[in-house]
Amino acid sequence: GSFLASRLTPLDRELAIDVNLAYVRRVLESLPPARTLVLTGFSQGATMAARVAASFGSAAGLIMLAGDLPPEIHADPTLVLPPVLLARGNDDDWYTVEKLKKDLSYLEGKAGVTTCEFEGGHEWTDDFREAAGKFLASL
Repeated sequence: GSFLASRLTPLDRELAIDVNLAYVRRVLESLPPARTLVLTGFSQGATMAARVAASFGSAAGLIMLAGDLPPEIHADPTLVLPPVLLARGNDDDWYTVEKLKKDLSYLEGKAGVTTCEFEGGHEWTDDFREAAGKFLASL
């Protein structure tokens, strides 16, 4: 059998991604239809939320905090994503300005995108929560 790490590490990475996507599909299919489904993730969870949005196409929005679009999304120019909020702390050493710019370049013309850069690091802050609330209200 295979061992899957609880975080997306190089160990069986593709299998872990597939297992996570299958799990999310089962959860979404078990829920009553939502008026508005918004996927939200932080760090690796943001990257996974983007995968879900690209795979299932039923989300009205995608909120990504401190995590980037995964390589397979960057590799597919035909993917359709819902409106996206990309957020990062200005002291975040992981989701850097360069990663934000790369994601913005990909999303340009493919999805409505809002950005939020706030004072802080790799964390949730009140400024982010306020931006997320405004984003949600706009959907």
